[in-house]
Amino acid sequence: MKTAILTDSTCNLSKEYLKENKHIFVLPLNINIDGITYLDQVEITSTEVYDKLDNHKVTTSLSSVGIVQEFVEKVKRDYDEILIINISSGLSGTHNVFRIVAEDTKDVRLVLFDSKTLAMGLGFLVMEASNLIKEGHDLDEVVRRIEDIRFNKMITIFSIDTLKYLREGGRIGKVEGTIADILRIKPVISVNDDGVYFTRAKARGNNKAISKIIDVLKEKYQDKKVKLSIHYGNNLEKAENLLKRLKEVINVVDGFISKVTPVLGVHTGPGIIGVVAYEV
Repeated sequence: MKTAILTDSTCNLSKEYLKENKHIFVLPLNINIDGITYLDQVEITSTEVYDKLDNHKVTTSLSSVGIVQEFVEKVKRDYDEILIINISSGLSGTHNVFRIVAEDTKDVRLVLFDSKTLAMGLGFLVMEASNLIKEGHDLDEVVRRIEDIRFNKMITIFSIDTLKYLREGGRIGKVEGTIADILRIKPVISVNDDGVYFTRAKARGNNKAISKIIDVLKEKYQDKKVKLSIHYGNNLEKAENLLKRLKEVINVVDGFISKVTPVLGVHTGPGIIGVVAYEV
């Protein structure tokens, strides 16, 4: 039984990893700048997006049902079953588009999983699913295992310089505080079990926001073994420092740094710094 995994470009998986795992297929989402559409990570970089955010009309959009249908049809030629794991339906309509296509797709078993998260939260779920499939687990068991990781063992947490981009993109979720920018209050944001953003904590200034992130992770994981990814927009040094600090206070068995994919950068801005972690 040959099994493929389909995901989208918000997963933040590296090109090197995808080259080594050819059964994983990534649908690039769309970034629109002044009416011109670019494929995320294929035709545009995060740096190019950040350069244009404040002086151009920059938005994101879904792939059409037709494009997703074409994507699925191409994959199913070589596989007996397909596991689809997408960005949270609470943050994007991408999962719903795949659901519509799946209902009309025949001659292959399709299983859909709404990750209720994004970035390496989604990426880690894809990686774990891939490992389980390689070990010979059936898709029902794979879904059960990644569901346990997502809802019982994982946290996605980040801070941003300004709420401006989340507001403009309509991704504000349950994050409150229109006066926050004026007072230099930085919300520490997580993704809840419904897959939408909410304010986990607040801090005055960027340094205290990072300290809050560290405190949340210490409290959640204590001495448990953890895999994690540090996400950043345009400040690699800050990401490196955060990874170093986390390795000193929690049991990080695997940690790496990953620049936020351009399509997510549209909504978070260049000042994002955050962590996706899960217990192993």
